[in-house]
Amino acid sequence: MEHEPVLRRMGSLRTVIDVGANKGQFALAARGVLPDARLISFEPMAAACATYEKVLGQDRLARLVRAGIGEAEETLEINVSARDDSSSLLAIGNGQVEIYPGTHKVGSERVRVARLSQLVDEDIEAPALLKIDVQGYELHVLKGCEEALPLCRFVYVECSYVELYEHQPLAGEVAGWLMERGYEPRGLFNATYRNGCLVQADHLFERPWPDGVAQPGPLADARGRAALAPEEPRNVA
Repeated sequence: MEHEPVLRRMGSLRTVIDVGANKGQFALAARGVLPDARLISFEPMAAACATYEKVLGQDRLARLVRAGIGEAEETLEINVSARDDSSSLLAIGNGQVEIYPGTHKVGSERVRVARLSQLVDEDIEAPALLKIDVQGYELHVLKGCEEALPLCRFVYVECSYVELYEHQPLAGEVAGWLMERGYEPRGLFNATYRNGCLVQADHLFERPWPDGVAQPGPLADARGRAALAPEEPRNVA
């Protein structure tokens, strides 16, 4: 429920795109704050999906897609952590296990990964929130969602300041990518520290948005129908 205060400050949203839904924790918080918003959640792991369905399966405005989001359609192995919400498509690093004991790898699972536009063929109604919690895979997800960014007023993404998963992009790289596309940082939330140093936090980004804008927008699918061209990137000093 630590996300509720952040959700409340976003105002009215029509769609929540929940990437890395796990068991539905964030979706449930979003439903409490945004009772009329559509929830589109993505989670590749079977056990977590089963729990999500028990929690939100009767919600007519919630949809769960059993897949991860990345830059291309492929089948990958997810590294399953002893604490399943620490599982990742990247290898679990020594830093993760040292800072968060009990998150070591206990197995693997073959999962589907694809671009957002390959997994969702219906309209996404703006203004939308793109939430990402994917244990180091954030930049891959953002690149796989790029067609939808013009519909997303907010991006709320967990980023790390130290390498917890092998070869993960750190917070500065993720923030730079979003700022080049017109997003502005709005704050850090739910930060964790070790020895006085910031380890990770949830980051909120917002793009300039005209008041009163609420309209459906099409996504580009893999075959090129209903294409929505992304806006030109804007460099931010």
